[in-house]
Amino acid sequence: MRRIVVLLTLGVLVLAGCAADPATSSGEADAAAPLPVGTGKVADLDFSATTLSGEAFDGTALRGRPTVLWFWAPWCPTCRAQIPGVTRLAERHAGEVAVVGVGGLDDRAVIEELAGQIPEVTHLVDPEGEVWKHFGVTSQSSYTVIDAEGEILVEGFLDDAAIADLVDRLAA
Repeated sequence: MRRIVVLLTLGVLVLAGCAADPATSSGEADAAAPLPVGTGKVADLDFSATTLSGEAFDGTALRGRPTVLWFWAPWCPTCRAQIPGVTRLAERHAGEVAVVGVGGLDDRAVIEELAGQIPEVTHLVDPEGEVWKHFGVTSQSSYTVIDAEGEILVEGFLDDAAIADLVDRLAA
């Protein structure tokens, strides 16, 4: 009986693997794939914050630009693991897509220390989580991806491959 269960399980796994789309299972993006339909929400970019360098940041400056808001916390291991991917994303799409890290929910000095190690990203220091609240973010690591028309396409957690694919298509 045990042998039959094992064989059936293996058969299901083989069939599931055969049904997978080779383009998506290899990690390659389908250039013709449409962007997500979106959430139906328009981003409220009327907010202000302070950048890593201590300058005032006006969220309305993001209007008309595709934007990725990455909400992270210094003590979050997932956030720390995403640093190389977010850095590559910002490098690859410099001038095309605004990549803004919103470090929050910790002491200002701790946020500033880690943000200083993440190049290419515009950093907002949000120790009290005011920008997080403005966008309704309740957990880290979380993304809010906004198209050039201001529609929120995706909110929530995305792995490195998913955010890279989405932003590649958004920038195209």
